[in-house]
Amino acid sequence: MNQSLCANNKLSHGAIAGLLSLVFALFITLSPVPGKAEQAEPPPPVPQVNINTADANTLAQQLQGVGVARAQEIIRYREQYGPFASIEELSEVKGIGPATLERNRALITLE
Repeated sequence: MNQSLCANNKLSHGAIAGLLSLVFALFITLSPVPGKAEQAEPPPPVPQVNINTADANTLAQQLQGVGVARAQEIIRYREQYGPFASIEELSEVKGIGPATLERNRALITLE
């Protein structure tokens, strides 16, 4: 009788393991695959600011880490030296360092 009980016990453990495997396989199969069922809309294009024509308020609002005072420095530089020939030239403006320039590179246009 003891052997019969052990055989039933082994059978029930095997049946439970098989059932759990089946449930897990169904769960994996029926789970949605990220990115396939729902395709997210691409992000809207980032608005660019023309550093050769924008006023101080526009520069301050659209450039990260640039306040009104720094924006006025950009305009002073532009008035003194003429239009910016490159985005890198913006680093010549007092208070615009490499980090600020890189953070805003995608936001800046010269045209």
